[in-house]
Amino acid sequence: MKKSFFSLLFLALATTGFAQPAKTTKPAAKPLPVLKNQMDSVSYAVGMSVANYYKKEGIKTLNATIVAKGINDMLGGKTMLLDDQTANSVMNNYLTMVKGEKSKPNIEAGQKCLAENKSKPGITTTASGLQYQVMREGDGDKPTLQDSVTCHYRGYFLDGKDFDNSYSRGEPITFALNGVIPGWTEGLQLMKKGSKYKFWIPYNLAYGPSDYSSIPGGSLLIFEVELLEVRKKS
Repeated sequence: MKKSFFSLLFLALATTGFAQPAKTTKPAAKPLPVLKNQMDSVSYAVGMSVANYYKKEGIKTLNATIVAKGINDMLGGKTMLLDDQTANSVMNNYLTMVKGEKSKPNIEAGQKCLAENKSKPGITTTASGLQYQVMREGDGDKPTLQDSVTCHYRGYFLDGKDFDNSYSRGEPITFALNGVIPGWTEGLQLMKKGSKYKFWIPYNLAYGPSDYSSIPGGSLLIFEVELLEVRKKS
C-alpha cells in the first residue's frame, strides 16, 4: 500500500531533524511518608489492618479522605455523619453486593451443572435442590438428625480439584449430623450404613455466597461419601 503524502512528508522532516517528537518529562516521584515516631507507626499499622480486613471481604477501593474523617470524628468524639444502625446497614448492604458480584460466576456454573444433571440417569434431585447418585447401597441403619456418623469422603470442585479428602489423611471423620452443612445433614439421612453416595451440593446448602477457608463463595461442592458407622443417640 502506498503511503500518503502527509505521512511521507512527516517521515522526511523527522529524518532531517525538523520534526523531532517533544520530550516528555516524568513527574518526580513523591517521597514516601516517614514514620517519625511510635504514633506514626501505630497509625500506619491500624490503616494496614483495616485495609487488609476489608480487602479480604472483597472491597478493592475506598475514599481514603472520608475514611480518615470517619476515624478522626469517632476518636475525637465529634457528631458522626451516620449513626451506628445506618453505618451497619450501609456496610452490610455493600458487602452483600460485593460478595454477590464476586461469587456470581461460581453460582452460575453450579446452577448449570445441576440443570444438566437433572436429565442424567441415576441422579436424583431432592426438594431442597440437593442431588445424589447411589454408588453402592448398604443394608444397615439410616442415621437420624440426632445421631452421629463416621464417614470416609472426598470433596472436590467442578474442575475436579480436591478441597478435602479423608482418604488422603488415612482416617475417617466422626461428627454429629446436626453440626455440619445442610447438604450433609440432609444427604447422610438418605444413606444406610455401608452405602457410598455421590452428592452435588449447591452453594446455599453448603457455605453460601461468601468465601470459606479454601472454598470460594458460591461454589457447588461435590462429595463422594461412605457411611461407615451410625452412632445412635442413647
